[in-house]
Amino acid sequence: MTDEVRYDDAADAVVIRGETRTASAPEGAAAAGAADGMGCHSGQEMEKAARMAGQSEILDQYAADYPQGPHDKPQSMCPAFGSLRVGLRMRRVATMLSGSACCVYGLTFVSHFYGARRSVGYVPFSSETLVTGKLFEDIRDAVYEMADPDRFDAIVVTNLCVPTASGVPLRLLPDEINGVRIVGIDVPGFGVPTHAEAKDVLAGAMLNYARAEVEAGPVAAPEGGRASRPTVTMLGEMFPADPMMIGRMLDPMGLAAGPVVPCREWRELYAALDGAVVAAIHPFYTAAIREFQAAGRPIVGSAPVGYEGTASWLKAIGEAHGVPAEKIAEAQNAVLPAIKGALEGARLEGRITLSGYEGSELLVARLLVESGAEVAYVGSACPKTSWSEEDAAWLEAHGAKVKFRASLEDDCAAMEAIRPDLAIGTTPVVQKAKEMSIPSLYFTNLISARPLMGPAGAGSLQQVMRAAMENKDRMEHMSAFFDGVGEGDTAGIWEGAPNLHPEFAERHRKKLEKQARAAKAEQMI
Repeated sequence: MTDEVRYDDAADAVVIRGETRTASAPEGAAAAGAADGMGCHSGQEMEKAARMAGQSEILDQYAADYPQGPHDKPQSMCPAFGSLRVGLRMRRVATMLSGSACCVYGLTFVSHFYGARRSVGYVPFSSETLVTGKLFEDIRDAVYEMADPDRFDAIVVTNLCVPTASGVPLRLLPDEINGVRIVGIDVPGFGVPTHAEAKDVLAGAMLNYARAEVEAGPVAAPEGGRASRPTVTMLGEMFPADPMMIGRMLDPMGLAAGPVVPCREWRELYAALDGAVVAAIHPFYTAAIREFQAAGRPIVGSAPVGYEGTASWLKAIGEAHGVPAEKIAEAQNAVLPAIKGALEGARLEGRITLSGYEGSELLVARLLVESGAEVAYVGSACPKTSWSEEDAAWLEAHGAKVKFRASLEDDCAAMEAIRPDLAIGTTPVVQKAKEMSIPSLYFTNLISARPLMGPAGAGSLQQVMRAAMENKDRMEHMSAFFDGVGEGDTAGIWEGAPNLHPEFAERHRKKLEKQARAAKAEQMI
C-alpha cells in the first residue's frame, strides 16, 4: 500500500453537495447521462443534470446575470468561444478546455480562424473518468504541468457543457501554482446564452481575482507606468482606433483613456480597477460591472456616438468624476462641430433593420439615425440592462422598435414585415434577406469592425451602406436568374426528379413528439 501523493490541500476542501437523486436513478446516472451525446442544445436536461451535480449556485448566478430569452439554447456560435477568445488575446495567459472532443475541435478551429496564434490546451475524458471524478484529477495534473512562471502569468481553465453538467469542481483547483494564477470558469451553453456574455464571464472572474490581489497589497504597475491624470476604464471590445479617439475627447476635461476590458495582459486589470470612472460601452458586462462597483467605481452607460450621443456621454462622464461644467462644455465644443460636419457630409436615405449579437447594436443604430436613415427595428441577442436604457429610450423616441434578447425568428420576422432598403444582421438573417432580394450586410465582419466613436465614427458606415443599398437592382436580377432552382431538399439543378423520402421526416417528427411527451410526463411526477 503506497502513501497518497498530494499536490495541495484540495482533498480537504468542503465539497458542495448536490440535490438528492431519485431512488430509481443509479449512482453516477446524472453524469453518465450528461455525457451521453447531449450538448448545449439539450436545454433543460443538461441544466437539471448540472443542478443534481451541485452546480446550482453557478447556474443561479448566471440566470441573474444573463436572463434567458424566448429560447433556452444558443442561436449563435458556442458561447465558450467568447471567453476563449478573450483568453487567447491576452499576453502570457494560457487557456485550457475541458469538454467533448467535438466541441473542443470546433472551438479550436474557429479560434484559429479568427487569428489565434497559440495552442489551446485540452483535457479529454471518458464516461469512466467523468463519473469517477478522475477528470478533475486529470485537469489538476495538467494545470500543475503547465504552470511555468517564465511563460505564463495565468492559466484559464474552462468547463464546457458536459463537465459543468457533471459537476467537475474547478473551484477546488489551487488559486496559484508556482506564482501562476489559476482561473477556473464554467461556460455551459445551457447557462450562458451568447458568446458575447461569455466574454463577461471570464472578464468578471479575472477582475475578481485582480481585485483580491489589489486588496492584499501592492501590485505591478502597467508597463508604461500609471497615468498622470484620472482615467476612464472602457468596458467592451472596440475597434482599435476608438479608445484613442475617446482619449482625445476626454483630454479637455483633464481625463485620460484607461484600459479596455477585456484586457490584453494581466497587469492592465489593476489599471482598469484604478480608473476614476468606468464607461460601459457594451452594457451587458454584468459580472465585470459588479467587480467595479465593489471597487467603488461609478459606471456610465452608452458611448460617444453621433452628435447627441457624444454630447450626453461627455456630460455624464464629467459629472461622474466631478468635472466643472465649463470644462465639460469645453470638451463638447472641441469635438461636436467636427461630428456634425461629418454627419452632414455623409447622409443616408432609406429604411434599415439592424440585428446582431455583439452588444453594440444600439450604438450603431443611433449613429445611423443621426446619419439620416430610418431605423425601423433594432434586435440584440444580449439582454436589457440599466446601462442600455438610455440608448433604447433614445431609439424608441426616434421611431425604432428595440428588441432585447431577440431571437433569429424575431429578426427575420421584422425584416420580412418591414422589407427594408437594407438589412444588417447575422449570417442567417443576411441569407434570408438575399433570398428576398433585399440588400444586406453581415454585422460582425462589416459593421462592428469599423470605428464608431467621435468624428471618425460619424462617417465610417455610410459609404459601405450606401453602396449596399444601391445594389437593389442587382439583387433582383440575381433572384430572377436563380428562380426555379428549388429550395431546401429540392435545391439545385436535377436531371430527374429528386428522390424524396417523406417517411424519414415523419418518423423523426414522431420521435421528437414522443420525447416531448416523456419530458412533460417526467415534470408532472
